[in-house]
Amino acid sequence: MIGLIAARSKNNVIGRDGKIPWRIRGEQKQFKELTTGNVVIMGRKSYEEIGHPLPNRMNIIVSGTLNLSGPNIATARSLEEALRMAEGRDVFISGGYGLFKEAIPIVERMYLTEVDLEVPDGDVFFPDFDENDFEKEVIGAGGDEIRFTRMLYTRKV
Repeated sequence: MIGLIAARSKNNVIGRDGKIPWRIRGEQKQFKELTTGNVVIMGRKSYEEIGHPLPNRMNIIVSGTLNLSGPNIATARSLEEALRMAEGRDVFISGGYGLFKEAIPIVERMYLTEVDLEVPDGDVFFPDFDENDFEKEVIGAGGDEIRFTRMLYTRKV
């Protein structure tokens, strides 16, 4: 399974100044639950924001400049190479914009957390996609001061 996992604001923002522009208790729980034991593919900037390999999953970083290798971390030069390296395991593409845009035509599922927040000064946005290509389902909600809704987009056959 090739999946994509992201959170976006009401105005489609996924980043500001190289960081996720919100901290919401419990919002990243789904990310950990879905990706643990699987493969996470992310770009260099997403990896640098985290600063270390995510534990208990294979981290494949798509970069033309980094050369990382070790327990649970590797570097690929392209999304295609990263998918080959995943060896048929479940894959979750976790950012950023360039990888999302490249992956949307091939993903089977998109786990999108819709954050009930406008981010007026965001500088990275989730790519546009044709919602008609997917079945859309609400799979959860949460948040205290800032609410969020978890959506699952499953590609229509």
